[in-house]
Amino acid sequence: MTDKRASVEDMVGELRPGMTVGFGGWGSRRKPMAVVRALVRAGISDLTVVSYGGPDVGLLCAAGLVRKVVFGFVTLDSIALDPHFRAARQQGRIEAMEVDEGMLYLGLLAAAQRLPFLPTRAGLGSDVMVVNPQLRTVRSPYDDGEELVAMPALELDAAFVHCNRADRHGNGQMLGPDPFFDDLFLGAAQRRFLTAEAVVEPGRLTESGPLQTVVVHRLLTDAVAEAPMGAHFTSCPPDYGRDEGFQRRYAQAAGDEARWEEFAGRFLGIDEEAYRAALSP
Repeated sequence: MTDKRASVEDMVGELRPGMTVGFGGWGSRRKPMAVVRALVRAGISDLTVVSYGGPDVGLLCAAGLVRKVVFGFVTLDSIALDPHFRAARQQGRIEAMEVDEGMLYLGLLAAAQRLPFLPTRAGLGSDVMVVNPQLRTVRSPYDDGEELVAMPALELDAAFVHCNRADRHGNGQMLGPDPFFDDLFLGAAQRRFLTAEAVVEPGRLTESGPLQTVVVHRLLTDAVAEAPMGAHFTSCPPDYGRDEGFQRRYAQAAGDEARWEEFAGRFLGIDEEAYRAALSP
């Protein structure tokens, strides 16, 4: 089987301006933040970002790399709304497609199943249809004749997912309480990238947890990179929790140019080894 090991820089090096990129995780939980930081360093712009959003979206907006966000929410969990994303949206610096969380799931599922859309009741009777005039409805072909929202497939040029453990073939293990929809992000994408806290030898993933925790199959990945603390400052249980102090510092830098320049200079303009060193007391 293929050895799919690569570096985060190799992965990001495949991206081009204008691409549609999906990020796994949920809010401020198990986000592929090492990839996001590498994207900021690379300066790849004009991106459409698809995410159950957290600081992945906020940081890319703060760096001016985002053209459009497709999202169900953008939250830091313990902070209700990512302030960098909020500022970008309020100032009209990004386009937004805000949909119901279930609609986002169905859009990814449709893309993973190579379908043009999937029908849903979600969005009916709400302003989802008002703020997204591009959405269409379909009529059930059966006797009920019900009108349903046709959620379009969210096709991705690339997707990034972070996990606890992986092997060199691209199998990925989630040891936390929820795998979220990471497999669908990978299934919806043309290029599929996995980062992990540790890359172990094939056959050793089940030493960390039962087979059911290996939720990313190697056929869903094109490359895998070891990225210790690769989800920081979001949580990656059981390896580490959310760094609430760092998250507050990130959020408080929003809207203050001097504070943001200090934050970005200290934590974003450096490689991952230097980043981990900068976290030390």
